[in-house]
Amino acid sequence: MLRLDYVSPLPPTRTGIADYSADLLPHLASRCDLRLIALPGQAVSQELRARWRPAAVDELGRGSAAVGAPGGEPRLPLYMMGNNVHHLPVWRAAMATAGVLVLHDLVLHHFQLERTLARGDAAGYTDQLAADHGWVGERVAAPARRGILGNTAQFALPLRHSLLVRQRGVLVHSLWGVDELREEDPRLRVARVPMPVPLPAPADLAAGLELRRRLGIPDGAPVLASVGFQTPMKRTALAVRALAEPALAQAHLLVAGEVSPYSGIESLARELGVERRVHMMGYVPFAELERVIAAADLCLNLRFPTAGETSASLLRILALGRPAVVSDYAQFRELPDEAVLKVPVGEQSAGELAARVAAVVAAPERLRALGEAGRRYVARAHDPAAAAAALVEACLEWQSAAPPGLPAAAERPPSSLVWGDLPGELAVEGVEAWSPGERRRIRFRLRNRGVARWLPAAHGQGGVALRLELHGPGVDASRPLEWLPLPHELPPGGEHVFETTLRRPLGPVRLRALPRLVGMDDLAQFGGPWWEGDV
Repeated sequence: MLRLDYVSPLPPTRTGIADYSADLLPHLASRCDLRLIALPGQAVSQELRARWRPAAVDELGRGSAAVGAPGGEPRLPLYMMGNNVHHLPVWRAAMATAGVLVLHDLVLHHFQLERTLARGDAAGYTDQLAADHGWVGERVAAPARRGILGNTAQFALPLRHSLLVRQRGVLVHSLWGVDELREEDPRLRVARVPMPVPLPAPADLAAGLELRRRLGIPDGAPVLASVGFQTPMKRTALAVRALAEPALAQAHLLVAGEVSPYSGIESLARELGVERRVHMMGYVPFAELERVIAAADLCLNLRFPTAGETSASLLRILALGRPAVVSDYAQFRELPDEAVLKVPVGEQSAGELAARVAAVVAAPERLRALGEAGRRYVARAHDPAAAAAALVEACLEWQSAAPPGLPAAAERPPSSLVWGDLPGELAVEGVEAWSPGERRRIRFRLRNRGVARWLPAAHGQGGVALRLELHGPGVDASRPLEWLPLPHELPPGGEHVFETTLRRPLGPVRLRALPRLVGMDDLAQFGGPWWEGDV
């Protein structure tokens, strides 16, 4: 029988993956020998403790063939990895011990930020970017260390590769996610498993109506809802802007979930004069969340950009039989057209969204058809028992597989032909106490301190050569003393020593050593080194 060590945040930790685990565990336990691992610093509910008696994380793999404990039975770690700091002990365990990893968010950049920069560890952030994305990552880390951090890098550089290549296999919840990971590294074993979503009773519309009245919403007013953790990428701010459009002048918006300090929802509502129609409800327990969903005519899930997650909150909305609108891109495109209203990302201005939402809210039959189709879809595609069976099947297939490991060769850094920042060092040896008229062997030690490869002079344009000049009485300064070609490529961190024999002129003289890009300009124009001194 398959023996699994389940490694994940667990209830009562306030994260969606803990709720996911609560739904999955009973079905998983009926199909394998399941042991829960308690994560350091995180509570485990009394119900789970009583049923499974969790082991400490330092027992992970104990008795397995890998550890070699006598008489032990192999146990396969099954990791649940998400994009927030609750998953730090999961990440640490998965980096150390190979298992099967369920990647709930394809982007882990936000988790890595919390793990490093948020704790003052700029070097750790740079190291992680370099490990996962080579010279590109190292370059991106530079402005972040100075407090300049944009959203583009956080989604373009997912910071997952060094974790995934240490696993026997990786599971995701969408076919889009499978394609993304296989394109990144064809060596990864990747498969899709459904997200488990228990099918509840249909939404209690009477309870939803009671909540509307409790909030002072007039009967007949259109009600929209955005549920779950409110980050900027959830785009609830767009819904607030839509409320200011004439088409939704009577509509109200329920916002149920913790609010990121970067969301700006409340201040935007005040700025637009719609704050009385925006109901900020904060974090609500699931029973209350069901009432919020029941109160809404249409639920909004307009995420962009995406961290690659399959939205549990969206699937719970559909499971209750309530209609929803989503962004028509990435993993959301896999949802059946009859089950959700899809809005192209390019057509999501406040005016366009208001017009679309107003049209569908004014069509009760269409709303009802969307809700019914969404509920059928969840029942068919997200049955917890089927999800558990798919997990076990994948774990059985991969339990003895070797992780692919880091590739032997990383992507080559850019070259001096295309890269515009070429810092370095240049030291000169042998010019001390140099007598007039004396011939002497001089050494020029050139080091590449940047992220680009310096091409050899023979490459032509973009190659590097060292130009030597002497300046003083009787010296023709218009002609370089000598050109010393870089004979080979100089990688980041590499060093080359040029040697040449020079005769010192009889009078006072000044020596210059100027590395230059062939066909272009001195390296100094690109942040590079140069040397000048009296000899």
